[in-house]
Amino acid sequence: GDALFRERPDGVHWKTGPLVEYAAGRPFAWVDDEQSDPDHAYVATHHEGPALLHHVNPRLGLRENDFRTLT
Repeated sequence: GDALFRERPDGVHWKTGPLVEYAAGRPFAWVDDEQSDPDHAYVATHHEGPALLHHVNPRLGLRENDFRTLT
C-alpha cells in the first residue's frame, strides 16, 4: 500500500527494508541510483549475509565498470 512508499524519518529508502527481508540472510546485490549512507548502515545492521549496494548514475545507466563490479 501507500505506507510502503512513505519517506522514513531515518533517511532509509523505502526499498531497503523489503530487500533485506526478502534476502533473508542470503547474499544479494542491489543496483540502484537512490542508495545512501543510511541504506548502507541499515543493511550492515539488519542483514547477516554478504550484500553489495552498488550505485549507478541514472544519466548513464549500467556501464562496463558496473558489470565488472557485479561479477
